[in-house]
Amino acid sequence: MDAKDVGEGSTMVTPFGVEVSGAPAAPVVVVRGEIDVATSPKLRNELNALIALGARDITLEFAGVSFVDSSGLGVLVGTYKRLREAGEGSIRIVGAQASVRKVFEITGLEAALLVD
Repeated sequence: MDAKDVGEGSTMVTPFGVEVSGAPAAPVVVVRGEIDVATSPKLRNELNALIALGARDITLEFAGVSFVDSSGLGVLVGTYKRLREAGEGSIRIVGAQASVRKVFEITGLEAALLVD
């Protein structure tokens, strides 16, 4: 969990958020917070919309992502498959924290999702 101490016994969790910039064919998507069963539909909707607008090479900036569960992995794999079915395309994940990078390593997705 991405939390910062703000006082005795209390923590502040980074809210989930997605910001898109860059060219339509190669957008950069900055994601922050936790990608879990509650937030993964929001990420899926954003990525599907980008593909519908012509995105082929998507860069996901994960420096602000503190956690990814199986539903989040499912969104990433589904997006990867949609890009591959449409022809050439890729997902590159950059800036992942060590704990998030470990999830990609353990699941064997590090190479497919081009985790830097």
